[in-house]
Amino acid sequence: MPEIRRVAILDDYQGISHRYADWSALPDGARLTVFTEHLGGPEEVSAALKPFDVVVAMRERTAFPAEVLSALPNLRLLVTTGPANAAVDVAAAHRQGIVVSGTRAAGLPSTAELTWGLIHALTRSIPAEERSLREGAWQRTVGRDLCGARLGVIGLGNVGGRVARVGLAFGMDVVAWSDNLDAGHAEALGVTPVGQGELLATSDVVTLHVQLSPRTTGLIGRDELALMRRDALLVNTSRAGLVDERALLAALDSGSLGGAALDVHPAEPLPAGSPWHTAPRTVLTPHLGYVTAGTYRTFYGDALDDVLAYAAGEPVRVIAP
Repeated sequence: MPEIRRVAILDDYQGISHRYADWSALPDGARLTVFTEHLGGPEEVSAALKPFDVVVAMRERTAFPAEVLSALPNLRLLVTTGPANAAVDVAAAHRQGIVVSGTRAAGLPSTAELTWGLIHALTRSIPAEERSLREGAWQRTVGRDLCGARLGVIGLGNVGGRVARVGLAFGMDVVAWSDNLDAGHAEALGVTPVGQGELLATSDVVTLHVQLSPRTTGLIGRDELALMRRDALLVNTSRAGLVDERALLAALDSGSLGGAALDVHPAEPLPAGSPWHTAPRTVLTPHLGYVTAGTYRTFYGDALDDVLAYAAGEPVRVIAP
């Protein structure tokens, strides 16, 4: 049976991994280290994790390209939360004899729920009004109605579909587009399929729910932002790379876009001095889409099961290259 000596849990920012799995169940003699701070770039990650034979990574918070994996001679099992992880070079891991295991998918409902929290925060200026109230002011802004407004959903999969159904419940006119949109699926939901240009040009709120890939990187750039109305709002709870960061900042600074709500960022955690700290008409959250008790219970519980299965010589949920 494989011997488990040192186990690392990465990027446990809130220090709560112990709440959602009983890590005392690790094999006798296994030493657990929990990293509550982000380790940094490839060199810092390689140096910090060199002694470990098992690493539990939280989604894409820490990347494991081939250069990092090759600097970890003791690593035998890499667990990622979720059934896949674009930040892990699975093929390189396989070549090194490193088993990569995943967990069940989780966080889809919670991401859709957060999307609506961000939409409400933008349309009713909730963060600004809350701050103003605490400072002694009363009713500084005028909100925007959702009923009768148009919601443009880019990507009508599991998350996008949930977001669309809520928009319909609010009485919104919901339209959708993606490269692979199933028009029949959209119409069955009560959503109108449209072209990308029409969605961008006519929507009051545009929300992104597509996977990041070479095809979708920079999906919303300068030209796409120029199509949007000056009072339109952009919401991104998917991946930062879908949007050209410089183009979005320029649109916000110039006033050519009404506002943006972002849960995902080009660098996470958001570094000090980032221009997003002072960007106008924005609501920012620190990648909270999947950060709920239910999601963590699935992620950490399955991750522990992965480690125990590997220690028993029967790896589970193995991700193939």
